[in-house]
Amino acid sequence: MRASRLVSILLLLQARQPRTADDLAARLEVTPRTIYRDIEALSAAGIPVYGEPGHDGGYRLVDGYRTQLTGLTRQEAEALFLTGLPAAASGLGLGPVAANTERKLLAALPAELRSHADRVRERFYLDAASWYHDAEATPQLPTVSDAVWQQRRVRIRYQRWAAPHDATRVVEPYGVVLKAGHWYLVARRSGEFRTYRVARIVEAVLLDEAFDRVEDFDLGGYWRNYLDDFDSRRHRGEAVLRLSPEGMRLLPQLAEPAIARAAVETGVVEADGWTRVAVPIEHPDQAVHDLLRLGPLAEVVAPQGLRDRLAEALRSMLRRYPEFSE
Repeated sequence: MRASRLVSILLLLQARQPRTADDLAARLEVTPRTIYRDIEALSAAGIPVYGEPGHDGGYRLVDGYRTQLTGLTRQEAEALFLTGLPAAASGLGLGPVAANTERKLLAALPAELRSHADRVRERFYLDAASWYHDAEATPQLPTVSDAVWQQRRVRIRYQRWAAPHDATRVVEPYGVVLKAGHWYLVARRSGEFRTYRVARIVEAVLLDEAFDRVEDFDLGGYWRNYLDDFDSRRHRGEAVLRLSPEGMRLLPQLAEPAIARAAVETGVVEADGWTRVAVPIEHPDQAVHDLLRLGPLAEVVAPQGLRDRLAEALRSMLRRYPEFSE
């Protein structure tokens, strides 16, 4: 346990310096006193680590010191190569760099661990794009990612959904997110964090203006909150449906997760075997398109306006096939 922690301290110091005892203790879930003892043990083992006092002080490694990749377990070596995202790296302009890095990591691993890493690459492949859709063209992604890495402001020309559709903004880029084959830029503008779909950025210019990041910003936490807020903003209504047994079974495949979850949570089986559910919906026009996917497996009970819209859509379809009209 302690050996693993010593390796973790060494890798953390290599990743960023300086690090305080409190920071290391929080990351490794131990007390600062334990960190003090571990630092002494590293120093006694010949690791050139030293402490600097003061507000900006902390523990550092002597400049230029790097350790080899040792101390990896079999599971850690396998997990290391499960994190490979060739498509994502290529999109960010880092494809060749990622390939070179992987080769160097493999060369640094002991023979046994190298064979396990090779086995992972042979047996697992990650394709982040969604089904039935080609990857979006994102010609501005390399510029945007450069701005993120260099912590510099970027001027973007963006195609919005709402009018005016063409908008120019100067933003502070905090990170990029790959979601179901789509890239998104998370950036700060006028003191607020916003999300931009990279495919809709038609022009990006890296500016010679650095900015200071908000220290406690958590990209993963922001993105999870953004998705929750996005669902709450677009699901502004509710529909009551009756679903056949087959409809309930296929709903997770035919509808988005929020609808499938609501159906399970609210479902009441009626005498004829169909299940009455209450599910969230977007704008009625969008809801009609979504519900048509369910076909004869569902019946809209309420609201009456949505039921009427769906009935009119079905009548319009039937007029295209007069041989089936009554």
